[in-house]
Amino acid sequence: MTDSPDQAPIERLVTDDLPSDSRQARQIARRQMIAEAVMAEGTMRIEDLTERFGISLMTAHRDLDDLASRGLLRKTRGIVSAAPTSLIEASDAYRDTRQAAEKSAIAAAAARIIEPGQAVFFDDSTTVFRMVPHLAAKVPLTAITNSIALMNALKDIRDLTLLGLGGQFHHWCNAFMGPGTTAEIRRLRADLVFLSMSAITDGMVFHQSPDMVETKRAMFDSAAKRVLLADHTKFERRALHAMEPLEKFDLVIVDDGTPPALIEQMKSRDIDVMLASPERTG
Repeated sequence: MTDSPDQAPIERLVTDDLPSDSRQARQIARRQMIAEAVMAEGTMRIEDLTERFGISLMTAHRDLDDLASRGLLRKTRGIVSAAPTSLIEASDAYRDTRQAAEKSAIAAAAARIIEPGQAVFFDDSTTVFRMVPHLAAKVPLTAITNSIALMNALKDIRDLTLLGLGGQFHHWCNAFMGPGTTAEIRRLRADLVFLSMSAITDGMVFHQSPDMVETKRAMFDSAAKRVLLADHTKFERRALHAMEPLEKFDLVIVDDGTPPALIEQMKSRDIDVMLASPERTG
C-alpha cells in the first residue's frame, strides 16, 4: 500500500538525522504512522491502535499524548480524533493535508499579483505557504511573516529580504502571535498582505483563535492592499471569532469548487473575486 500525497506533510514528524535503527527513530516513525492512521480515519479507538501497531496500551497512550501535545490529535475516553471541531484549530500539519490542489492553485494565482520591489505580509496559513515556490521569480522582494515554516522556506532565496516577526511562539500553528507580534506589525507598512482564514460565514471571515485574529488584523490594517485566499471549504465551516467582512478585502481568490451562486453573491456586493482552477491529473 502506497502513501497518498496528502500524507506527505506528516513526514515532518520524522527527524532525518537520527540513525534509522535507533529507538528514538523507531518511536518517531511509529508516531508518524499513528498520526497518519488517525487522520485517515478521522476517529479511532485507542484499543484498535494497539492491535494495528502491536504496542501496549501504555505505549499507545504515551505516543498519543505526544501527538496531542503537538496539536495533531485529541484524546477523549478511549477515543482519539484528528478532525477539528468548529472551535478548535487543527495543527499546521493536519491543515496542510486538506484541499492541497485547490490551495496550490490559489497560491499560484496570488503570487502573480506580486510585483518586484514590494514589501509583503504573509500570514502563517498553509495556503499562503504554498506561494513559496513562486516567490524567487518576484525578487527583489521584502517578505514579512510570523510563520517559522515560511521563514525557513524563504531564508535562502537570493535578493529576498526576510523580516521575521517575533512574539509568543505557538506550537500548534508553528508561528508567533500575541501583543508582541502585533506591536511589531503595527510599526510596519507593506504594499500587500496575503491572508487565509478558517471560515467565511454571512460575508464575514472568522477564525477559532482570538490571538490569530488579532495578528491577522494587524497585518490587514498595515497593508495597502489586502488579499484573502479561500478554498471552497471555508464557506462550509463555522468559527467563533470574526475579523473583517469580505467587502474590506481588495481581492478574494477562490478555487473552482466554490459554488457559482456564492461567487455571484460576492460579486453583487462589489467584492472583487478571482477564480483559480487546480490542475487536474489522470
